[in-house]
Amino acid sequence: MSIKSKIAGKVVEKAKDNMVENMQEKAEDASEELSDAKNENADKVHSKAESAKEKAQNALTSVKDKLGDAASKGEELQEKVSGKKKRKKVKGINDIKGISNLKSYRDVKSSNDIKSSYDIKHYSDIEEDED
Repeated sequence: MSIKSKIAGKVVEKAKDNMVENMQEKAEDASEELSDAKNENADKVHSKAESAKEKAQNALTSVKDKLGDAASKGEELQEKVSGKKKRKKVKGINDIKGISNLKSYRDVKSSNDIKSSYDIKHYSDIEEDED
């Protein structure tokens, strides 16, 4: 082997080593950039999630306030409606008594139907009934 071929072989080996080192550096740089981008995206996601959480809480709070207002207004309406029911009602045609609802002389008890002191049970009468 000649010196030229040895030098050429060494140059080829150096070129390979330089190329491998260059590729490794580029891969490390790309890995670092990817890691930085990943961290930045994670921070953005967390900040957006926090913002969304605050918005949702604000929306729920406003809904809660509106429901509370609606409930109090409903109670006020209920009081107004029930307050009107306490007033004297106007009678309708169905509430007016007809002639058939009036008592006649036949509905009055006679003296025979009225109980007297003899009809009241005594203690002795109750014991006899149980036997």
